[in-house]
Amino acid sequence: MSLSFPIVEVERSNFPPLLLEIPQVPTSLRYRGQLPSSGTKLLTVVGSRNYTNYGKQVVEHLIGGLRGYNIGIVSGLALGIDSLAHEAALQNNLYTLAVPGSGIEDSVMYPASHKPLAQKILERGGGLLSEFEPTFVATKWSFTQRNRIMAGIAEATLIIEASEKSGTLITARMATDYNRELLVVPGNIFSQNSVGPHQFLKLGATPVTTAKDILYALGFREAEVEQKQNVFVLQEPLNTQEKQVVSLLKEPTEKDALIRKLGINPQQANVLLMQMEFKTIITSDNGVYRLVI
Repeated sequence: MSLSFPIVEVERSNFPPLLLEIPQVPTSLRYRGQLPSSGTKLLTVVGSRNYTNYGKQVVEHLIGGLRGYNIGIVSGLALGIDSLAHEAALQNNLYTLAVPGSGIEDSVMYPASHKPLAQKILERGGGLLSEFEPTFVATKWSFTQRNRIMAGIAEATLIIEASEKSGTLITARMATDYNRELLVVPGNIFSQNSVGPHQFLKLGATPVTTAKDILYALGFREAEVEQKQNVFVLQEPLNTQEKQVVSLLKEPTEKDALIRKLGINPQQANVLLMQMEFKTIITSDNGVYRLVI
């Protein structure tokens, strides 16, 4: 156990309120780091371990659009979409809470490869939460059991890629059973990772294509969203070239394609894009640019 982030028992009177509403309320809870504040709206993000590049772009784009709001991202510290969600939250200065399928002592943290991520979450003001004993070793059944905590603790659950028999769908079903908002990102109809999400879309889940969809589902008012979405414009008006970049980035775009569309020489384009990244108007990952807001 890390001495700087001790394990703390949660008094039942201090359990997250939404968690007290579910069937089979945990008999005990332990955490390390920080629990979410009472005013933080929680969004659980789950998805495939075998994510596609599309799934990665979706995570970064949607969570990037939540920057500046009092929103926390909950996920399971697992390989794939879960870890991407935690990383995206940290990158955008959002609170994040990891609910592993194991105890929360370093010696049993699952997966072991994500111990550095767990440490980063703690160092950045996030938390680890579990109902299991601190030294509990993850088992096959423990992941399903912890999924009810992930579904119950948040106001909404967002699915990003899941195969037909994915454990992600268990969390999604629990969210609907608990009368939580179920949000689903549509995917490629030819991809196996779209089968699960599309099942729930057919059953009436809310489709999500922009961060605004998430914000409205979490109860933010349209006027507040529009004001925050345009805050960078109010702080510093965009010049003509910056407006052109914003208009071209209606969807994530590879750097070479973006430069061609801008119609300026590559050196000028590189300077422009670097300046816009510095202003946090846009961001890039592996040569793909997208709007931050």
